[in-house]
Formats: sequence, structure tokens, C-alpha cells
Amino acid sequence: MHVGALPRRSTNVTLSAELLEEAKSLDLNISQACEQGLKSAIAAIRARQWLEENRASLEASRQYVEENGLPLADYRNF
Repeated sequence: MHVGALPRRSTNVTLSAELLEEAKSLDLNISQACEQGLKSAIAAIRARQWLEENRASLEASRQYVEENGLPLADYRNF
């Protein structure tokens, strides 16, 4: 095992036969593709959760800027 490698576990995944055959015909590493897809799905869900959890703060910040302008705007060079 190389440095930083995470332990791996075997799992069963059900895929459409057509999709599986196409992946095999393209010599696609199905485990890696599934893992990457799962990472992407997790990241998307976490991003949505973060936005929902922080919606009130983001809205308050937007409202502040709308009413008062950007903080330190007088010091901007552009």
C-alpha cells in the first residue's frame, strides 16, 4: 500500500448491461469510474447542504452590501 492510500472494500453495484458492455469495450476501469462518480455525487450533496446551512448568513451579507456597499470599498484600486 502506498503512502496516503485509503483502505478499500469490495461492494456489489448493479449497472445496466448496455452501460457495462460499453464501459468494458472502452477498457474503462469500472471501479475507478464508479468511485469518481460517487465522489462527485457526494461533493454535490455536501455543497447543497453547505449552501442550505449557510443561506441565512449569505443572505444577511448580501443585504448588508446592498444597503451599505462593499466594506473597505474606498480602499479599492480598481
